[in-house]
Amino acid sequence: MFTGIVEEVGRVTGIEQRRENRRITIAARNAPAELKSGDSIAVSGVCLTAVDIKPGSFNADLAPETWSRTSLSRMHEGALVNLELPMKADGRFGGHFVQGHVDGVGKLIALDRISESENWWLRIELPGDVEKYTVYKGSISIEGISLTVAKLEGRICTVAIIPHTVETTNLKSLKPGDPVNLEADLIAKYVEKMMTKEAVESALTVEELVRQGF
Repeated sequence: MFTGIVEEVGRVTGIEQRRENRRITIAARNAPAELKSGDSIAVSGVCLTAVDIKPGSFNADLAPETWSRTSLSRMHEGALVNLELPMKADGRFGGHFVQGHVDGVGKLIALDRISESENWWLRIELPGDVEKYTVYKGSISIEGISLTVAKLEGRICTVAIIPHTVETTNLKSLKPGDPVNLEADLIAKYVEKMMTKEAVESALTVEELVRQGF
């Protein structure tokens, strides 16, 4: 489990094709020292397994599904990625529940400075399967960053970004049109499932009453 609070920005230093999988090498200052082989780590919002850990770097293997269905497919040597280690049991909960399971890939529309402000507007085009779980003032994970929805116009989601977030994440390296990993609020998905189940059970109850002649 993660919280969407980026701890460090790593740099991709290698992408190697290994049969059907790809092995990526990520250079980072702090994360490798805390990792053991087999540990989970969120890389731009994607939960991966760290292997072949060395001082200053670690590797992770990407299955074809992970490569094709996340923004990691745009990776190249030198690309910046957001890193977050799993939350510790006694840790402080700083963002929101983030699993590292990408629900869809959005498209970066713009990252623009707000007029007469030091802050920024980040605008993302959401796919339909993420938009349905997105609400005004709700939480959303973008590239592994826990953010709050400031505006929702159809499938265009706008969030406010403070200078610290721009400087300490990979957002500053992205450009319009780039794909970004999105994870919807986990709670919204559970609520949908419960409501769907209740609706089905209610329909079955009515059907049974009709069958019995009531």
